[in-house]
Amino acid sequence: MEESETASPSMLLIYKIFRNEEWESATAAGLFQGSAADLKDGFIHFSTREQLAGTLQKHFAGERNLVVAALDPASLGDLLRWEPSRNGDLFPHLYDTLMMERVISIERINNDG
Repeated sequence: MEESETASPSMLLIYKIFRNEEWESATAAGLFQGSAADLKDGFIHFSTREQLAGTLQKHFAGERNLVVAALDPASLGDLLRWEPSRNGDLFPHLYDTLMMERVISIERINNDG
């Protein structure tokens, strides 16, 4: 896992935004069972690249020390479902635990806006 995107441009990636403490805990355990919002909704929320800005604005405004993890959706199998959400867009939802070995790359950001 690297701190810059290493996937080819043709590969569709999905992204999970972690608060730093969630990221540290998940990487130490090797798995992520979900944030409080994920656990409440019954699945782990992901976004496409096009959906990231809206997700950051809606759910992480003003937060610092975030980790954006990139994953290949094919690596998550049949428990990843594309379901309508904000503005009717299809968002990727994982109905399973996320094994951290699936993360391809990360980017650390501050969402000051």
